[in-house]
Amino acid sequence: MKILKTFYFQELKSCRIIDLLFNGGSPGCLGESRFLSTSNLEIAQNVSGTLEKAILKSQWTSLERISRVMTMDLIADTMVKLRSRPHKILGFVKHLESDLVFHLDLRCLCIAIHIIAGLENPQPALQLLQRIVNGGFGPNTLIFDALMKAKEVCETKNTLVFNLLIKACCHLQKSDEAVQIFYLMKGHKLSPSIESCNFLLSTLSKQNKTETAWVIYAEIFRLKIPSSIVTFNIMINILCKEGKLNKAKEFLSYMEGLGFKPTVVTYNTVLNGYCNKGKVQIALEIFDTMKNRGVSPDSFTYASLISGLCKEGRLEESAQFLAKMEESGLVPTVVAYNAMIDGFCNNGRLEMAFKYRNEMIKRGIEPTICTYNPLIHGLFMAGKNKEVDDMIKEMVSRNVGPDVFTYNILINGYCKEGNASKAFELHAEMLHKGIEPTKVTYTSLIYGLCKQNKMEEADRLFKEVMTKGISPDVVLYNALIDGHCAIGNVDDAFMLLKEMDDKKLFPDEITYNTLMRGLCIVGKADEARGLIDKMKERGIKPDYISYNTLISGYSRKGEMNNAFKIRDEMLSTGFNPTILTYNALIKGLCKAREGGQAEELLKEMVSRGLMPDDGTYISMIEGLSEKVEKSKL
Repeated sequence: MKILKTFYFQELKSCRIIDLLFNGGSPGCLGESRFLSTSNLEIAQNVSGTLEKAILKSQWTSLERISRVMTMDLIADTMVKLRSRPHKILGFVKHLESDLVFHLDLRCLCIAIHIIAGLENPQPALQLLQRIVNGGFGPNTLIFDALMKAKEVCETKNTLVFNLLIKACCHLQKSDEAVQIFYLMKGHKLSPSIESCNFLLSTLSKQNKTETAWVIYAEIFRLKIPSSIVTFNIMINILCKEGKLNKAKEFLSYMEGLGFKPTVVTYNTVLNGYCNKGKVQIALEIFDTMKNRGVSPDSFTYASLISGLCKEGRLEESAQFLAKMEESGLVPTVVAYNAMIDGFCNNGRLEMAFKYRNEMIKRGIEPTICTYNPLIHGLFMAGKNKEVDDMIKEMVSRNVGPDVFTYNILINGYCKEGNASKAFELHAEMLHKGIEPTKVTYTSLIYGLCKQNKMEEADRLFKEVMTKGISPDVVLYNALIDGHCAIGNVDDAFMLLKEMDDKKLFPDEITYNTLMRGLCIVGKADEARGLIDKMKERGIKPDYISYNTLISGYSRKGEMNNAFKIRDEMLSTGFNPTILTYNALIKGLCKAREGGQAEELLKEMVSRGLMPDDGTYISMIEGLSEKVEKSKL
């Protein structure tokens, strides 16, 4: 039998009275046994009385006198005896748990939980259950059985403790264990409450275990546990997560048919689902429906619509909704402002983005990292690098630390402007801060190295990425292929294409366009032309860049017949020539001493509404210059 203070164990075993108390054995001769038996009973009664009195009066110092003879049996029996005094049992358990030597066993903890669960606030019982689940007491089946035995001993009628056990597992993100408890309850004909079921469904939803959630929902239906509005809201949210928006709308009608009136949360779930899928028009219809049915939109409703409209570039409408939000008596949230800032930054309207940034600060709404990231990205796109530095300083002054997205934006920005050394400084800084670089981080760094023709370093970093367990994607391969093609390493570029195929990573039109450009650079326009067929075989549709690349390749070689054949093929597939198409053809014609045809092409270009740019005139000058150089030879 387990003794609480283990360091007294050897001393206890040598004590005859305690031997009798614990084991019921005989210490020696019959006469001595009778004498000790009587004495022993009195001692046992005294110990039990002292323990009971200590618990009822919270006199914990008196426990020191009986600490040598307190067993788990004695504690369990005393707690059962005092089960009508849950506050006192809670105090007792807290005292024992604060003592580093005392540790209740599973049986005593389960008894204590059943008693403490009788309090108005179930939190202490929930915390003890969490300790059991996390405390290495064994599998869930063992814990469940111990709670069942404690239920019988304490003569508990309700299933509160088992429902709290489901909740405890969910709090600890142990949804599989929570599901197991659900089925154990079902097997013992203990009906889970809808509240614990909702908690389980919500946890499964958050962990994207939607299939399991539907199985549990079906079990809830079979067990005839009445659903609540919360249940329907969770299941509608799961449908939205699965992208089944039409079914979510149907489910909304289904719950109405059962007599449940959708709340603002219900409507927000569906509305937000449509916004996230870029179907803002349907979300606006839902917005009108909820208002017509007397459900007032809240801050989340407006923030979802504003975000959805901004993503579609409908910035003026999003601004109108921000105004409507204020008219409704709702203060615009940081989420709404961040959506506006992100929308205007993505459309290159930095002035408006900063206007909303200033407005939110004026209202006392503190900017977050989601405020600063789009502003930094927008400034980089506009080439305003000094303002980027100012923005970083402002972040620091407001105690807003950069996250992985901030670093990715900065690294990508510096790599694109050719400042790879600064990008690598930031990479080192994020590692120092414990921020793990992502695939996006390494793609930008490899791109930066490739732009500087540092292909050995780029290849080395690429291998390092794979050793970190990061699987390269098409974008990362394309960056490396582009680097090799730019310096004429076409063979290495095609080796990377083979590597992609080996990894079942399907190339896209950018991959092939890059390879075509590489072949054209080394004068292999015919091989580049063959890639068009390879693209079509793979189901990749050539785009105008594909055709322009070939036209440029043939024009550079002076093979104008082939260049015009590609132009005609381009027209037949529905692509109109771009200014790049004409520039390449004009340059080739000038180089081939076909000035008259070049002039005709220039007129055709203007008739199509394409005005000559600097590139056009440079093409003509370069073509003529090459012609003059050749004539000198």
